[in-house]
This record gives sequence, C-alpha cells and structure tokens, in this order.
Amino acid sequence: MAKAIRIHEHGGPEVLKFEDVDPGKPGRGEILIEHGAIGLNFIDVYYRTGLYPPPGGSLPLTPGGEGVGKVLEVGEGVTGLKRGDRVAYAVGLGAYAERRVVAADRVVKVPDGISDEQAAGMMLKGMTAEYLLRRTFKVKKGDTILFHAAAGGVGLIAGQWAKHLGATTIGTAGSPDKVKLAKAHGFDHVINYREQDFAEEVKKITGGRLCDVVYDSVGKDTFEGSLNCLKPLGLLALFGQSSGPVPPFNLGVLAQKGSLYITRPTLFTYNAKREDLEKSARALFSVVKSGVVRVEVRQRYKLAEAAQAHRDLEGRKTTGVTVLVP
Repeated sequence: MAKAIRIHEHGGPEVLKFEDVDPGKPGRGEILIEHGAIGLNFIDVYYRTGLYPPPGGSLPLTPGGEGVGKVLEVGEGVTGLKRGDRVAYAVGLGAYAERRVVAADRVVKVPDGISDEQAAGMMLKGMTAEYLLRRTFKVKKGDTILFHAAAGGVGLIAGQWAKHLGATTIGTAGSPDKVKLAKAHGFDHVINYREQDFAEEVKKITGGRLCDVVYDSVGKDTFEGSLNCLKPLGLLALFGQSSGPVPPFNLGVLAQKGSLYITRPTLFTYNAKREDLEKSARALFSVVKSGVVRVEVRQRYKLAEAAQAHRDLEGRKTTGVTVLVP
C-alpha cells in the first residue's frame, strides 16, 4: 500500500483526504513510479471543486497532473525505460500519491542538472509556457505581449522565455511583492491590477499600439479588459479561468474591436502526440539547463498537507512554483 490524496466529493480543500491506496501493478505500456516531488497547479482546484468533471464522471479521484520520480516496475511492451530511471510527466490526474502507475509514452527522462523539485514544478507550467509562446502564438522579436498572473508558476517561466525571444513583456500581478517578483523574471512592465486599470496602463505603456497577444489564465474578471489590450488582428489565448469561466458573449464584439482572434488552448491537446511531447520537453529542459529560464521552487508542502496548499493557492498566497513532497 501507499499513501495518496483522494477526493470522495467535490468541495473545499477539506475534501482532500490522505488515505492508503494500492497503486497497482503496471499493465502493458505502463510503468510504476515512486514520486520524489509533485507539482501543484490551479487546475487541481478545478477538479476538486467539480468545475472540471472527472474523467468518466465518477468519484473518488486523486488530483494532480505533474510529478517526477524513479521507475520501480516496467510493464510489458515498454521499451527505452528501466528500473531506476528518473522520469517526469504532465498528464491528467493521479499525481497526489507516493506511488502511481502511468502510461510510459506520457513520461520523459529528466536530464542531470535538473532537480526532482524543479522537474515536478515545471513540467505542466513549463510546457504550457512552451506551447503558448512557440505554438499558439509564435512570439518573435518586436512583439508586445501581455501575460496575466505574471508572478504565477506559468507567468514566471513565460516572462523569462518571452524576453529571451525578443518580446516586450507586460505582466499583471496583485501586490507590490508580486510586481517585484515578476520584474525579476523577465517582465519589462508589471501592472498591479488591484490599484490600476490594466487595459488603460497597457495603452500608456505601448503608446496606444496595444499588444499582439494576450495570455489570460484568469478568465471572467479579465476577459473584457484583455480584449481591449489587443491591436487589430490580435490574439487572446484564454488558457485558464482562475476567477471563473467567461460567460457567453456576442462574437460580433471581435469584429468591432479589430477582427480579433480568441483561442482556448490546452496542454493536453498540444502535446497529445508523443513527438510533440518530446519536442516540448526538450525545449523546456534546454532553456532551463542553459540558464535562460530559472525555475525556483518557492513553496513546499508535505503531501499530507495538500489541503493547506490548496487554501494558500486559492488565497493567492503562493508565487511561482509550489511542490508537494511525499
């Protein structure tokens, strides 16, 4: 038996229960891993509250979509992996556990020079930054971008990466400390959205030229303002909804504001193919190992303290990368 966090009903952080669970044996195409560290992400909250329905629509479930660990057992038909290999992944659910079975084609080997905690905290967030900046909208020198939640896990990685690509980087954050943190991680300008109208500030910063792309993981609270930050033919990449889902709206507004584009991308779609997963991971490992992107673990909790980690995450008390340690 091993310990894991389980959810038997949707609700607040109190529904996260630390229980004995049998991780099972790996089947064909699967591996059993023992976690060294587990990443914490806002999507975990969505599954806990029921905003995102669990696969198959049934409970209980074990949340968590990213982790790193050593291979304990290899199932039939698995090649290229052996007992003792250190691997990392970003998949749907099941990471909040000491041990778990996972599909072998969804993991990648972690290179030397990257710690367990770094890997656990950067796979989902780092590969999200990769597809947003390199595939959803190919950021290049001279572009101007706006990134909401700039002091969050994805934001701190994206700010450094986008700056490396030559963009003018504008971020939003909710406190002076978070503004300072974002500025230290690649953002040229950071707007405190609690004190300033971010759309008006973007106009001032850009001299009225506005942004080529806005990356928005906040959703309902920032949606209209995000559209107002885009130049004609600009793109809004709505990749999360921490403030709630965007309500239905008139698509004609996109025409009125300059033939704008909106997309609702997900990492799981962008990395559904094994070759895309490998390319994304290689690009991420490369910028981290080269020092272009610093991945700093800023909060650590024991796995058994997952409920407190969720309270702090929802209370906007965390910044950057947070990990759970079994």
